[in-house]
Amino acid sequence: MNKSELIDHIAADADISKAAAGRALDAAVAAVKQTLKKGGTVTLVGFGTFHVGKRAARTGRNPRTGATIKIQSAKIPKFRPGKALKDALN
Repeated sequence: MNKSELIDHIAADADISKAAAGRALDAAVAAVKQTLKKGGTVTLVGFGTFHVGKRAARTGRNPRTGATIKIQSAKIPKFRPGKALKDALN
């Protein structure tokens, strides 16, 4: 499912226009991004939790030349599914 299909699904289920569904989805995604950028977590009970993880600095190799390079540490978004989501899949 891509974004436009998700908007169509939201619009049909919530009985709202596609434009309103698109704005609602964009607002929800923006809220998650903003919260994660501040280092917080977003918990949707029954669905899951979005949080920020940390990837440590490490050394790697350039596959083309074989030269050793340093890879900086980074913050990465992570998702931990909730029990209801796991149960819905099994």
